[in-house]
Amino acid sequence: MGTEIEADGRALRVSRRERAIAQMEVHDLDILVLGRQANVRYISGAPQLWVVGTRPFGPICSYVRETGEIHLNSTWDEGIPEEIPHENLYGFAWNPMTLVGIMQKMKGADTARRVGTDALTPMFAKLLPMVFPNAELVDAEPAMRAARRVKTPEEVTALRRALSVAEQGLAKGAAELNPGTTEQHLAGVILEGEAAGGVSTPATQDAAWVTSKGHPWRRDRVDGRVREGDLVALSAGVLADGYVGELARTYYAGEPTDAVRSLYRRRDALWHSLLDACRIGNTTSALLAAYERAGERLPAMPVAHGLGLGFDPPVVTPHLRATAEREVLEEGMVLALTAYVWEEGVGAVFTRDAVLIGADGPHVLTRAPSGAGVPALS
Repeated sequence: MGTEIEADGRALRVSRRERAIAQMEVHDLDILVLGRQANVRYISGAPQLWVVGTRPFGPICSYVRETGEIHLNSTWDEGIPEEIPHENLYGFAWNPMTLVGIMQKMKGADTARRVGTDALTPMFAKLLPMVFPNAELVDAEPAMRAARRVKTPEEVTALRRALSVAEQGLAKGAAELNPGTTEQHLAGVILEGEAAGGVSTPATQDAAWVTSKGHPWRRDRVDGRVREGDLVALSAGVLADGYVGELARTYYAGEPTDAVRSLYRRRDALWHSLLDACRIGNTTSALLAAYERAGERLPAMPVAHGLGLGFDPPVVTPHLRATAEREVLEEGMVLALTAYVWEEGVGAVFTRDAVLIGADGPHVLTRAPSGAGVPALS
């Protein structure tokens, strides 16, 4: 794991900004003023430090469509891309009018007609018109979501790196899965494996659980101890260089019974149905229909959600059917696709994989064994 803070690769930065510029043109935005961390990283290519947790909106990054200039809130040069000059960096200010004065010097601030922000607070709703006196303030989140939902080839490469670390962590956990171990131990092993892969930021800490034989969506027992005959779900995820990689597998503790093998076959049939629905032009409701076509109950968690820099649309869930009927799958989208089947008295088989929507059909980016049939434990 490197110790220096480095900017995202130049090709990655350029490809993302090209998509952002295209959406600024579509939405007629002269300047973007961004505060959400994923959006800031998408445009600037600079890692954001000390920003764990939620916080109110602030103008962290501004992007001018006409000049391509980026202005960034940063107190130092480390990790800042070369195309963002030192004079375009500005530090924190206790007095908001100091920030207004800095932003007023931005080229094009006084002539911009439409300025988009990805969030807004009452204070900045009053301050930003001082910076952009001739501009209408509009919501920029639709433009940023449209840009981010389709991944560039460079982004797919970044996602593959994140997935490889998550796969390493999951493999470590699977190797420790035996009757007598605990969910807590397995979760610790998975997180340790991810850290050994160079990433100390997990996407989730709920990494292992014994699936319930009596309820489709609950853990099996309070003590979290694995017993002979349990189906145990392992989930690994990391935030690597800004990108989230996730996958999950379910393993059987002991010699598989016919009922367990039957459950895995049901999972396989559902998975093929889901993949078949991952076609350009389909609405995301086709993923919900894939469950129904396979004769399986829709799960409590989303059937699919976008992978990228943090949260990316779409989120496909039966609770948002109207949205799913409008969302269309496009070439270049990457989904975390979930297959979940349950049988009373047996438990659940849960798998999650990253799938790229390609021109010639879906491509599974995850390289870990899919769990087709019953995964063997050493």
